[in-house]
Amino acid sequence: MTDSHSLIVEGLTLGYGDRTVIDSLDLAVPAGRVTAIIGANACGKSTLLRAMSRLLAPRHGHVLLDGKAVHRLPAKQLARTLGLLPQSPIAPEGITVADLVGRGRHPHQGFLARWTAEDDAAVAAALDATGTAALADRAVDELSGGQRQRVWIAMALAQQTDLLLLDEPTTFLDVSHQIEVLDLLTDLNQSRGTTIVMVLHDLNLAARYADHLVALAAGRLHAAGSPEEVLTQETVRAVFGLENQVITDPSSGKPLMLPLGRHHVLA
Repeated sequence: MTDSHSLIVEGLTLGYGDRTVIDSLDLAVPAGRVTAIIGANACGKSTLLRAMSRLLAPRHGHVLLDGKAVHRLPAKQLARTLGLLPQSPIAPEGITVADLVGRGRHPHQGFLARWTAEDDAAVAAALDATGTAALADRAVDELSGGQRQRVWIAMALAQQTDLLLLDEPTTFLDVSHQIEVLDLLTDLNQSRGTTIVMVLHDLNLAARYADHLVALAAGRLHAAGSPEEVLTQETVRAVFGLENQVITDPSSGKPLMLPLGRHHVLA
């Protein structure tokens, strides 16, 4: 099991140029649990993840890892504890799958960057867990979008951090591979206690796989809590402007949101 680390956002304001994207946000990530961030496009989901991983400096407020501002921690120290899979990452041209996944081991290597048997084992386990071992010698730019996404997840797993942030990890994946990836992240959480924070567009998958939901609206926290507390008819209507019905998923017991268009109104 991993160590539990606290990740807390206090009074966080973020933006680009003159535009404010996140405004005075307070948020505590439950340690050792799976959190899904949901919200409409351009509400600040990816921006929040970038700040949590210190890729974006706050205008105001702090992101605190175990009580220390992440933007003041040495980069390598942070990378041993917190990993990030950004949205649409770009691989160096011609790099093989094994080499890319191996880059996840850089934070664990010493000054002379000596490769160890532990590094080999971590890369092999990550490739096996994501079903990409057979692709190890292939160039990443030759792969399909779904294959590439699984390889990037393998690199994040090889980093073996206690906190893992993923921005839309199911992008480019068909439905069966979406389930495989989310099952994999659940296994990682349950077996190692890894704290997982992910941005998801599919509200029903978020409710099924996350212990904790965070709903953002226009750069502010609209709701946070269990799927039953957050995925409600009222929240979906307020956050997405969507008429809907929420029922109980017969397979998981979690909330299941049914969108209602103009041609599918309730009787």
